[in-house]
Amino acid sequence: MLEGIAEVKVGQSFCLSLPLDLPGGNVLNARRHPPVLRPTIRNGRFNVNYALRQDSPQLTDVMSDDAVLLYTQYSTQWDGLAHVGQLFDADGDGLPEPLYYNGYRAGIDVEAPVGEASPYVTVPESHARALGIEKMAETGVQGRGVMIDLHAHFGREHRLVGLDDLEAVMASDGVSVEPGDMVCLHTGFAEMLIEMGGEPDPHKLEHSCCVLDGRDDRLLDWISSSGLSVLVADNYAVEAHPAGACDAPEHSAVPLHELCLFKLGIHLGELWHLTPLANWLREHHRSRFLLTAPPLRLPGAIGSPTTPVATV
Repeated sequence: MLEGIAEVKVGQSFCLSLPLDLPGGNVLNARRHPPVLRPTIRNGRFNVNYALRQDSPQLTDVMSDDAVLLYTQYSTQWDGLAHVGQLFDADGDGLPEPLYYNGYRAGIDVEAPVGEASPYVTVPESHARALGIEKMAETGVQGRGVMIDLHAHFGREHRLVGLDDLEAVMASDGVSVEPGDMVCLHTGFAEMLIEMGGEPDPHKLEHSCCVLDGRDDRLLDWISSSGLSVLVADNYAVEAHPAGACDAPEHSAVPLHELCLFKLGIHLGELWHLTPLANWLREHHRSRFLLTAPPLRLPGAIGSPTTPVATV
């Protein structure tokens, strides 16, 4: 944290969150929907613009109180460690079982409803007991952020970025990553979402901006050896999703997620709005800043929206 605080030179801050109703619709992920705000109920009436003189004539207060239905990974978010697990034979009996980081077990440590889901009934609760996002929140999530500005070099070209590209960009911009750094990748994807105004064009988005190549083993080795503490991007999934072809008969669809969430315990940040900060850093010949980005302290949640703040 002290390294991050040392990067505060002028005291200017940047909000790194999209408005949480973006991307808009559900074309990026059919299972995730925009937030829905509803009023709470007071004395049988909607509790927004509620004049208390309805209950006591001498009162002058007007009250408003609401609730939200929120998909935790719809917009600017953290992936929790229970977001992606793997089938893995942990007990050596030849039968792989679904596990998460550190060997926590599906159905025991990560609870889910049993049976078929139906759109006509209330969905039962799920709960990540050992790997809930509140564990991340409890650490404070603050440290030195490091910006790698892929957009400055490749623009909005759709490009699979492997280690060679990443190292070339870092060398050109004088960027270094040290153990504990919170690495942010600027691709321009979130800026495109803002320009689309809540009506995302799936074809255009699919063919724009950089994504990491999760099939590049050298890139995965760099992530492992760099000592970075979190990996953040302003695009949909940090890596190409699904990843490219793989010769192995059994493999992960999201190998970078497998590495970070399942093997290393490194949280991934997705759909952050990095463009204004990246532009300021480039203009001032800097790449480092103080980053504060806790998730919601919501026990048992698998992911969480976040409103990160960068201070320069």
